[in-house]
Amino acid sequence: MNPPPVFRVTIRGRFTDLSEADRAALRARTADDDAFFGPAYTEAGTLSCDAGATVFTFRCQVPAAPDDDEDTAALAALAALDAHGLGYADDPRIDVTDLRKMRVHDRKRRRGRR
Repeated sequence: MNPPPVFRVTIRGRFTDLSEADRAALRARTADDDAFFGPAYTEAGTLSCDAGATVFTFRCQVPAAPDDDEDTAALAALAALDAHGLGYADDPRIDVTDLRKMRVHDRKRRRGRR
C-alpha cells in the first residue's frame, strides 16, 4: 500500500500583534473544541497554541502534484495559515514531510518470511 500523494507541513511560531481580545477569542475557540484547533493534518490546517496564545503550532496537509517539492508545500501551508488572518513573527520553523517518499512496512509480509 502506497502512502497518499501529500505533504504534511508543521509550522511553529510566535503570534504578533494580537490584542487581548484576539487572545481571549483564541482561548475560547480552543476550549470550545473548534474544528480549527487540534493535532490533525487537514487541507485547511489546524492550530494549537499555548494557554497565553503566544506560541502556536499549525498543521496542514498539502496535496502533492508530481512536480511539487517541499518548498512548494511550505509556501502552500504558509498561505493556508495566512488565510486565517493571525499575525505571526517572520521566523516560523517549518517542517515538511513528503509522504510519497515514506516506506510502509507490511507486517503480514514480514511474518511470512520467518
